[in-house]
Amino acid sequence: MSWRNLPDRLPFLRRRGLLTAGTRAFFTARGYTEVETPYAVPAPGEEVHLASFRTRRLRPDGSGQDLWLHTSPEFAMKKLLAGGAGRIFQFARVWRNGEGSDLHAPEFTMLEWYRPGGTLADLMDETEALLRAVLPPVVTCRGLTVDLARFERLTVAEAFARHVGADLLATADDAPALAAQAGTRLREGEGWEDLFFRLLLERVEPAIGRTHPTFLTHWPAAQAALARRDPADPRVAERFELFACGMELANAFAELTDAAEQRSRFIADRARRHALYGGPDWEMDEDFLAALAAGLPDCAGIALGFDRLAMLAGGADRIEQVLWLPPQD
Repeated sequence: MSWRNLPDRLPFLRRRGLLTAGTRAFFTARGYTEVETPYAVPAPGEEVHLASFRTRRLRPDGSGQDLWLHTSPEFAMKKLLAGGAGRIFQFARVWRNGEGSDLHAPEFTMLEWYRPGGTLADLMDETEALLRAVLPPVVTCRGLTVDLARFERLTVAEAFARHVGADLLATADDAPALAAQAGTRLREGEGWEDLFFRLLLERVEPAIGRTHPTFLTHWPAAQAALARRDPADPRVAERFELFACGMELANAFAELTDAAEQRSRFIADRARRHALYGGPDWEMDEDFLAALAAGLPDCAGIALGFDRLAMLAGGADRIEQVLWLPPQD
């Protein structure tokens, strides 16, 4: 797809424009401030399985600095929260190298917002309100019809019990036990985390968010690097993902505010990333850790794939249909 078939995409793109205006009005009415943060940064993020685009800044004096196109504006927005920005949101362009499919593009738009003083439940309520404000009551996308009159809230453990037949938390870090309960064989070199994601992708995700949106909540603590642990059950973290029409639409945390714990998680994530993928590295974002130490307020934050929201709004089948100029191969 390119400028040559723009007329075919214009209905989707015009609907996207209305969606952008409606989303901006929704947050402004709720007392949020729209912000913009840098895209080229010294540290793009610490997610184990995300690959980044590398670039280089040339200074007027001839010196240079390696920079990265961020995979999320999360670090920058949390620095603003620590500085006292209050409720904030952003339409951010983000980059993830090596991605491309009907639902993925290497460059896309992330709608990200943070609510100081908010809980995970508050954020789910607000996300429901946003979708009902900017989408039709019933949406049809990718061959599925979803009714927004009801949103399901399901813990990951409940989802594994229902769709996998396994007690996820009782088998934590025990891959053979999880495989036995799930009635599957471990693949060569497959650890517990690998098996968890395989079962999630093969059995859980295809079964949720098909007739009404589903919040998948309370993830195993190891799968929530920037979320705080649930005080009621430290085996899980206060995280949710939202699914609709067979797509993951959003990922949210009750944010971790402990700088020392965050540093230790970053170190562990780096070791895991190097073991799996090797590749280049970057300096740890000490400014972000300093912001946490200075006092990130208790808050909840969410990253929502705006292009996928536009797919729901317009009934598109592929992400390229809602992009003004899709990536060129």
